[in-house]
Amino acid sequence: MDGGGRSSGRGDGSRRSLKRTAMAEESESVDLDLLAASLRADSSDLAAFVESLAVKLEDAIPKRVRVDRRRSGLRGPKLVRQVEVDLGDQRLELRFDSGSLETRRAKLSGGIVLKSEQLDTDAWLAALGEALADEAKRSEITRQALQRLLI
Repeated sequence: MDGGGRSSGRGDGSRRSLKRTAMAEESESVDLDLLAASLRADSSDLAAFVESLAVKLEDAIPKRVRVDRRRSGLRGPKLVRQVEVDLGDQRLELRFDSGSLETRRAKLSGGIVLKSEQLDTDAWLAALGEALADEAKRSEITRQALQRLLI
């Protein structure tokens, strides 16, 4: 009876250890679905969505994103007009003007645009999520920033 109890105790401990290791590895990677959901969270109000996305990207990857903000009048607040994100061999661009949203993906080589294509917003967000997840795999700092973005 003692031998059976000890044996199953060790087996359970090994399983728990493997489970903890798997959970730690999962928590270290960026959940692509969670990231995509976070990026889409504010999309019901387009202006708020664009502003929120720009702020999140500036916080998460400040050296990889450029945000152009302009006033629409003399006294109004500066609003996001364009967001450009360079990740790997691609540039993802978002342009927002007068309630209209345009999203594009460009293929880069040495900082030069080789090919550019227009994407619908969902495809653009998916491409952004994938590129950010890939970047997070290569950079601990980016991974930590993206995890803070998701909290």
